[in-house]
Amino acid sequence: MAASELADTVRAAWQRRWPECPAIAYQLRGCYPERWVRFHSLPGSKRYADDASEYATILDRHNTVLTELSPGVSLIIITCDWTGQNDPPVQRAPLQAKLDPGGVHWSTIQPDPDDEADFQVYWHLFASRRTWRPGILDDLLRAVADDELSNVIVGPSDLRWLYHPYDGGADVLLPSRAARDELRNRHREWLSGHPAGL
Repeated sequence: MAASELADTVRAAWQRRWPECPAIAYQLRGCYPERWVRFHSLPGSKRYADDASEYATILDRHNTVLTELSPGVSLIIITCDWTGQNDPPVQRAPLQAKLDPGGVHWSTIQPDPDDEADFQVYWHLFASRRTWRPGILDDLLRAVADDELSNVIVGPSDLRWLYHPYDGGADVLLPSRAARDELRNRHREWLSGHPAGL
C-alpha cells in the first residue's frame, strides 16, 4: 500500500469509528467512557519495571490482550512526534524512526489550541502497518513502558477497537459496552482499585 493510500485509509477509518475525539490517546476515555477499560501492566498497580521478570509480565499482559482482540492479519500503529510548527517534521525523532520506521504522516493536531502563541505545540501523527503476531510490538511496548514514547495507539485495519499502551498499563476502547465488559471481566485482576478505573 502506498504511503498516501495508508494515510487516507487511517484518516477515513478514524473519522468513521472515532468521530467524537481526535487521535489524542488520553482523551479517548473521556469521549467514549462506556467503551473504555484500563488494565495495569504490573501487579499491585506498580508503574515501572525494575527487572527482567517485571518486563516479561508487562509484555505478556500487552500481548495477551492484543491477541484476544483478534486483530486479524495486520495492525495499524500510530505514533506521534511534536514540534512548534504546523508542518510535519522533515526528519522524525530518532526513537520514533527506529521503532516505527514505516510511519507515514496522516494528521497534525493541536492538543492545547488555547496555549499562548509562543508555546503552541503540534502533534504530528504517523501510521504504519505491521503483520500481527505476538511479540511483534515488544520493542515499541517496552519503550512506552519506560516512558520514552507516548500517544501510541494500536488498532486493526478498520480501527474498530483501539489499544493505547502507556507507562503503567493500557487503555482499551472496544466497539461496544458489551465487548468492553467481556474483556474487563476476563482480566479483573489487572484492573485498578480506583473507583474511576484509573
